[in-house]
Amino acid sequence: MTNPKRQEYIKLLSDRLISSKEKLSLCESCTGGLLSKILTDTPGSSEWFEGSIISYSNALKTRIGVNEETLLNHGAVSENTAIEMAKNTKDLINSSVCVSITGIAGPEGGSDEKPVGLVYFCFYKSELNYKIFCKNFNGDRLSIREQAADEAIKIVVDNF
Repeated sequence: MTNPKRQEYIKLLSDRLISSKEKLSLCESCTGGLLSKILTDTPGSSEWFEGSIISYSNALKTRIGVNEETLLNHGAVSENTAIEMAKNTKDLINSSVCVSITGIAGPEGGSDEKPVGLVYFCFYKSELNYKIFCKNFNGDRLSIREQAADEAIKIVVDNF
């Protein structure tokens, strides 16, 4: 997403969160805080952005409440882990909605089953209101992280 397009989506995200009086939180893994940085670069983001957790390691994922069995049975890069990351972060931060991002940015760490560029997202409002998204991005590490951050912004906009 080009910067003007990104800014357009952030404006939509901001307007929707403000009009609904809701606050967003994030749980980032493969993006390593990039999305938090992008959002907080926006003046006035404190009106709608509550905060984030960067749960890069599996150890931190378990400390925020991701079940060890989920990590063992499905892996850190899975829809199950994305759901638990989003739910637990939403509860910890006490936000209205949380988006989680977990994936493989590369250049190493991929496999045939889970290639570099595979990213799972969870848009989580409640146990009865959440959506999972899975994308496969191409490019180098930075490009994959940028694409994942932009996709997460679009997910929030599209689901409000």
